[in-house]
Amino acid sequence: MSVTAQSLEQLAINTIRTLSMDGVQKANSGHPGTPMALAPVAYVLWTEFLRYDPQHPRWPGRDRFILSCGHASMLLYSMLHLAGVRKVNPATGEPTDELAIRLDDIKRFRQLHSPCAGHPEYGEAEGIETTTGPLGQGVGNSVGMAIAGQWLAARYNRPGCTLFPFRVFALCSDGDLMEGVGAEAASLAGHLRLNNLCWIYDDNHITIEGSTELAFSEDVAGRFEALGWRAVRVADANDLEALRAALRQFEQTDDRPTIIIVRSIIGYGAPNKANTHAAHGAPLGEEEVRLAKRFYGWPEDETFLVPQQVLEHFQATLGQRGAELYSQWQHDFQRLAAEHPEAARELETIFQGGLPAGWQEALPRFAPDAKGMATRVSSGKVLQALAPRIPWLIGGSADLAPSTMTLLDNQGHFSAQDRAGRNLHFGVREHAMAAACNGMALAGLRPYGATFFVFTDYMRPAMRLSAMMRQRVLFILTHDSIGLGEDGPTHQPIEHLAACRAIPGMVVIRPADANEVAEAYRWALQSARGPVALVLTRQNVPTLDRSSLGAAEGLQKGAYVLADAPDGKPQVILIGTGSEVHICLAAQQVLLSQGIAARVVSMPSMELFEQQPEDYRQQVLPPNIPARVVVEAGVRQGWEPYLGRHGRFVGLSGFGASAPYTELYRHFGLTPERVVQEALAALEAVR
Repeated sequence: MSVTAQSLEQLAINTIRTLSMDGVQKANSGHPGTPMALAPVAYVLWTEFLRYDPQHPRWPGRDRFILSCGHASMLLYSMLHLAGVRKVNPATGEPTDELAIRLDDIKRFRQLHSPCAGHPEYGEAEGIETTTGPLGQGVGNSVGMAIAGQWLAARYNRPGCTLFPFRVFALCSDGDLMEGVGAEAASLAGHLRLNNLCWIYDDNHITIEGSTELAFSEDVAGRFEALGWRAVRVADANDLEALRAALRQFEQTDDRPTIIIVRSIIGYGAPNKANTHAAHGAPLGEEEVRLAKRFYGWPEDETFLVPQQVLEHFQATLGQRGAELYSQWQHDFQRLAAEHPEAARELETIFQGGLPAGWQEALPRFAPDAKGMATRVSSGKVLQALAPRIPWLIGGSADLAPSTMTLLDNQGHFSAQDRAGRNLHFGVREHAMAAACNGMALAGLRPYGATFFVFTDYMRPAMRLSAMMRQRVLFILTHDSIGLGEDGPTHQPIEHLAACRAIPGMVVIRPADANEVAEAYRWALQSARGPVALVLTRQNVPTLDRSSLGAAEGLQKGAYVLADAPDGKPQVILIGTGSEVHICLAAQQVLLSQGIAARVVSMPSMELFEQQPEDYRQQVLPPNIPARVVVEAGVRQGWEPYLGRHGRFVGLSGFGASAPYTELYRHFGLTPERVVQEALAALEAVR
């Protein structure tokens, strides 16, 4: 094709559209309408504004582009292919000559082993900055990425060395703005005045059920302005000059985030399905695709057509600009290394996903103490000790820091006035907190988010995605059982341990005392390759005397023999976690007085235990000892593999109650006496 400079823009836009249509049609599954509508938006952003080098897709100084409306995934896959984004060698981290998204991959959209999944999946291909399927998660992540960008800039930028100028662009839909997490994220971003954040809202007036008028009639611009955002309107998604002007307004706004509200027509160009919900979540059909291509002036019988001029155009715009920006970034980093070598070393460690040398030396050791302390308290002590050693350990709580013990001393407070502070105040926004922590982790930081364990009900979608993406987020979850006492059953987590353990890739650790807490932090920071849920008590638990008990380092293996039978030949095994371990120890002594040998096993983490070799697991829980009792202040679900046929469970089968925790433990039978009773019953059952 021979085209003018002006028609080259339209040719590129229509290439995005037709690739997206053809991918969905061949798969006979997908969402073609939004890519058709937003192709001009993606084109202008990528070719003229995005600071991104397709040859170096992991460049830390790059802008982030998030397709929060993940159902429009073909838009992203088309852009990655046309932009020439390169695959990266997983062993070296260096880019290769191979495309991250090949045309053959697009032809296999939504098929097994294709990187072009139905919704963008982080890690499947370079250029996919986060997993976006559930609506609202992408914009939630974008807030965390923007926070990370501001924090990194405040700590590491120097005069003449602007290493972190990156902006975060999130393309979002009506659904993203309707979801509660989107509202939480927008409120937090506006409060923090994150001027490096831009949401581009596809205002197409269509959802799966039909017109948005069915359920959504708010003044979006007014809402965002009230939240502290700048709202910019573009009346027509096909008006390239208006799009450019809107993006320039974002670049010129230095005191708040920006939302660009773009009025689009879903399925633009499809004569019978445009501007209807029929263009949203299903293929257009062969005939409608042909008619849409005719409307675009496209060869109707061609599929997956990519004109060479379009590839050259992307290389001459995004490719050339990105290469120059990357080269300048390398120059700046070399200058930083020469003038501020310690800062450069820190950054290299961050880029490699590592930790500072000697950080473990800061882990405290706790002396035996019968009174002990709550594990939330010992967690706070460990966190305080580690904070000076790991500068990029950053986080906060959903308005509960005094209770979760997660406020870092002398580390400042991240705010609109102080971008270098390490204490984040998320407000009562648990879902946005978890999603933002995912975004910070994706940007290289080591984030933590804290709240009461029961409020993981509000966080679990983001926790699940954290596990899916294998992001090293630390969830510090306190007030972990009926042990929180008087607040009553609404605040007492019962099924939450089982629910969190059910998430594949999530490691749940419920430590028994202060030294197990320290070991939990050691494992979470050093060894975790995904999220960790650290589940902690409100009430005091004894700090165990390790001179006569198993070492707390056993936590690293998930379960270990804490106190064995005198001759190493137990008749019954008592298994406990967290605040119930000391109950098992007390029951062991009662059983011993009755001539019954018992072994006490501390099992702070099922997930870590299951990772151990079979011979170790059988050493801890010998198969020939079927008499077992599990003690945990939660539901039985998940314990069956360790209980076996004859095991007994001491825990809860319903909700708690409002009373001092000591009364509650007696009322619900979480006592040494009950454990002894169940141990005797288990022994009787196996005879």
